[in-house]
Amino acid sequence: MRRVVSSPFISLDGVVESPDQWQFDFDAEMGAEMERALAAADTVLLGRVTYTEWAGYWPNVDEGEDAGFASWINNAPKYVASTTLAGVDEWQNTTLLKGDLADAVRELKAGEGKDITVAGSPGLLRSLLEQDLLDELVLLIHPVIAGEGRKKLFADDAALTKLELVNAKPTSSGVVIATYRPAR
Repeated sequence: MRRVVSSPFISLDGVVESPDQWQFDFDAEMGAEMERALAAADTVLLGRVTYTEWAGYWPNVDEGEDAGFASWINNAPKYVASTTLAGVDEWQNTTLLKGDLADAVRELKAGEGKDITVAGSPGLLRSLLEQDLLDELVLLIHPVIAGEGRKKLFADDAALTKLELVNAKPTSSGVVIATYRPAR
């Protein structure tokens, strides 16, 4: 069975929104972790907001330092969880999930292939964790307090959810890469 995995950048105060505004260093160890995650995955799961932002950007990138990721994500099958979008035709290899999210994700997990990675999409990530559909959460914890009213990964009223620490390692820039799995 395929796994659903997410590797968000997160600040010490739990912020995941707009990491480009508070992520100051991207070191070799973080790059290696991202490469490992992409090599292990062949499918992308997105929420509406991330899809809308990324569909206008990644299809247009074909050179520079982002070209490798652009090629990977543009060619990967992408599935969008949204109850408000009518279609997702503007980005190649993209399918709008219809019906119940849990059923759709279970069907993806039961299919053939590598890991399914959740890109961005903190709301979707929370839903997957709440419905016990997330198999691994790799937090790249940055030594910064982002503040300024930005969106956090978990709401203050989130339900108690126990996770098991699988691995933790600091990087040369002070980021901690912490891998968790739901305690089942």
